[in-house]
Amino acid sequence: VDVKSLFLFFFSPQVLLLACAEDLECVPGFQQKVFYIEKPFEFREDQLVLNLKFDDCKGNNKLNFEVSNPDFIVELDGNLVALKNVSEVGKALFVHARSEHAEDMAEIFILEANEKRGALKEILKLEGNLGIPRQKRAILATPILIPENQRPPFPRLVGKVIRSEGTEGVKFRLSGKGVDQDPKGIFRINEMNGDVSVTRTLDREAIANYELEVEVVDMNGKTIDGPVRLDISVIDQNDNRPMFKEGPYVGHVMEGSATGTTVMRMAAFDADDASTDNALLRYNILKQTPTKPSPNMFYIDPEKGDIVTVVSPALLDRETMESPKYELVIEAKDMGGMDVGLTGTATATILIDDKNDHAPEFTKKEFQATVKEGVTGVIVNLTVGDRDDPATGAWRAVYSIINGNPGQSFEIHTNPQTNEGMLSVVKPLDYEISAFHTLLIKVENEDPLIPDIAYGPSSTATVQITVEDVNEGPVFHPNPMTVTKQENIPIGSVVLTVNATDPDTLQHQTIRYSVYKDPAGWLEINPTNGTVGTTAVLDRESPFVQNNVYTALFLAIDSGNPPATGTGTLHITLEDVNDNVPSLYPTLAKVCDDAKDLRVVVLGASDKDLHPNTDPFKFELSKQSGPEKLWRINRLNNTHAQVILLQNLKRANYNIPISVTDSGKPPLTNTTELRLQVCTCKKSKMDCNASDALHISLTLILLSLLSLFCKSFA
Repeated sequence: VDVKSLFLFFFSPQVLLLACAEDLECVPGFQQKVFYIEKPFEFREDQLVLNLKFDDCKGNNKLNFEVSNPDFIVELDGNLVALKNVSEVGKALFVHARSEHAEDMAEIFILEANEKRGALKEILKLEGNLGIPRQKRAILATPILIPENQRPPFPRLVGKVIRSEGTEGVKFRLSGKGVDQDPKGIFRINEMNGDVSVTRTLDREAIANYELEVEVVDMNGKTIDGPVRLDISVIDQNDNRPMFKEGPYVGHVMEGSATGTTVMRMAAFDADDASTDNALLRYNILKQTPTKPSPNMFYIDPEKGDIVTVVSPALLDRETMESPKYELVIEAKDMGGMDVGLTGTATATILIDDKNDHAPEFTKKEFQATVKEGVTGVIVNLTVGDRDDPATGAWRAVYSIINGNPGQSFEIHTNPQTNEGMLSVVKPLDYEISAFHTLLIKVENEDPLIPDIAYGPSSTATVQITVEDVNEGPVFHPNPMTVTKQENIPIGSVVLTVNATDPDTLQHQTIRYSVYKDPAGWLEINPTNGTVGTTAVLDRESPFVQNNVYTALFLAIDSGNPPATGTGTLHITLEDVNDNVPSLYPTLAKVCDDAKDLRVVVLGASDKDLHPNTDPFKFELSKQSGPEKLWRINRLNNTHAQVILLQNLKRANYNIPISVTDSGKPPLTNTTELRLQVCTCKKSKMDCNASDALHISLTLILLSLLSLFCKSFA
């Protein structure tokens, strides 16, 4: 086989490469599905391009053809001709055939001259511009092109490997992905003649190319020639519909936008070969809902998928629309939008966004409200209307009081659910000061109005407020009331005279007083003149006194019907007097009878009174009787002293009288007996059982009797 023969085989004037072998039995459809032709300078009118053979195996009844390019037609005999002189047709033509019993599609790829030379060089593995091989190869494995989605029967012959030195006594061996590697068994080779077959339907979207190796071996399996690369390419068919994968698709456009405003972009995906018309998508709007005010509110760029507005800004008015939401059914069609193309659809939702082109307006110019004096809270709801979108700041209202509120007694807030203005009294009103109030209220939106819209007179309203008189309780002056008194003042002493007045100055009413809360029961009040006196001794050290202050509450009751009551608080600060003797602690101490450290205990003193009626304290031992002194007391500081034994004592219980005197004027003294237990201590255990021990007082008596007895005999 020489180069010229191969060239004539693969690149004839019309058909460059036959993609699949003809079947020996009738298979419905195009007998050849893929063609490669060299692009001429011009396709001339009525000039034959090539002949397509379609057979439905039942007589081709009602056979008709459709061509992707309207400048071409397929005649009933299968001849593809141009309807006029055409110089530019793209990279491929697609022919769809349909009869009563079958339909199929053929693909015609149009190659430039340089593409033809590149294909020849790849197929023949040649170098140089003349296409002359530099060295002779024993195995010629030209690339094989196989359309995807071929129908049975299988196996199907798809190509041939040629050995220049003949095939006698040798065998062909094929290997690689698709043969002996996963996916296994797709291709096989006739060992004797080199015919290459495919065993099943191929899917280009799964695997587009196979790189195999072919070699020639002897009958023992020893390689003689090769291996040589064999490329198999799967030719795309239009077997995938366009798909919209990125939904949901939602776009927004502001009302009143200019014609041609871009809203959103729709993008579909086609799994077919992107270099062919199988994946060349065109977009179209199939349906618009609703259809008012125009059935064609939007346009989609057929190539880019951009959706734009096509109506005037006046029609794009959210407030006059049947609905501010439009749904468009978008179709994406491959094959460049031709009738033979496959389609996919998606829904695009377009929302017309509101802009603040309507000012809020009060539903009436004047509102009325009535409130009782002394009461706070909402007194009236002001209603407004706004045609803008309730979900936006263009609708939400902001209220303000622009006149009539010098004392800041009123506030107004927006009800977020109803958009009403809730006017409230925040400082109680006084009928006696003013029975009427007039407020001027203004309403605006959260968002600013667009430049050509302004707030008008309807955006302000007047509120007339009437204050109703009520019987108010008397008011104490001052409140709270404070006074300072010494504790222990005589019963019946006057503490102070309270003063309460009735704010209802237009009503002539009398006031009487009573005790409301007197925790210790120390006080009384004259019901007519308000004089407070004592009924018991005021004791600063009482648990009812907190931080030297005693608190009582009094009522002032007017003569209205019904009567009104006011409450006054009295704080009595009690000054301390020296009326509490100091106390000594602890009153029990223990010591071992053989102790080396005779410092028995440290005593402390406390006093319920305040300084200077407390420390420094004076500690003293009462006079000790007996032949010798047994202990002494040493002052440590203002509040503590230490008892020290002068010698070890026998185990017994001893009572030591100790006097403590405070620093008050006059001072108060308290004598307390300290109980001292002298115990036996062995192995860190203290035994203080003194049931057999004599009390110190008995010992002293016996000693005294013995002394007197001795003196009498002397």
